[in-house]
Amino acid sequence: MATKIAVIISGEGSNLQALINACADKEFPANIVLVISNNPEANGLKKADAAGIQREIIYEDRHSTRESFDEEMTDYMKSAGIDLICLAGFMRLFSPKFVNDWQDKIINIHPSLLPAFKGLNVHSRVLKMGTMFSGCTVHFVRPDVDDGPILIQSVVPVLPNDSKETLGARVLAQEHIIYPMAVRWIAENRVKVVSCHTEIQGSIKQPHSVINPYENS
Repeated sequence: MATKIAVIISGEGSNLQALINACADKEFPANIVLVISNNPEANGLKKADAAGIQREIIYEDRHSTRESFDEEMTDYMKSAGIDLICLAGFMRLFSPKFVNDWQDKIINIHPSLLPAFKGLNVHSRVLKMGTMFSGCTVHFVRPDVDDGPILIQSVVPVLPNDSKETLGARVLAQEHIIYPMAVRWIAENRVKVVSCHTEIQGSIKQPHSVINPYENS
């Protein structure tokens, strides 16, 4: 039986669309059955509508506490029989109780090579620091921000004339590749969480180094 996914969004929903595209493959072992947003104007809701996916809005102004908001979220999850929660640009923090109740069933994608550059405004900070590489990370969620066992990362070079927009676009393209990969591994029961890291059955660690900048000789 296919793994039932909920995707949680606040904005454009480009990673939601990447997951929708992946799930359209009959061989993909997961289905998106629910999309939830805290933003009624999120463009990602239109993507859910176009794909015929149930979508719900949780209005922040109707909840006085984080716990109350999360309780409504939990009700939707349980009603839909959700197996895995995928955060895709969800701009809100969960309560520790929610994260612990869904231990190892919530994953997030972040536009940096965690644990570096946690938080917001990642690409601007990468450029300011003069870092030669950036990238993106899919990880299991823990109560601390952008923390948890890492599933997969993709590395991109930072180029001399990069702006936050050009770097962000390069990273985003990789996000759309690795997020479906991580979901597939989980749905195929190939992922084991061991303390603060993961073991992926059948995966191969890349043995090659990458240098930036490099010198032609």
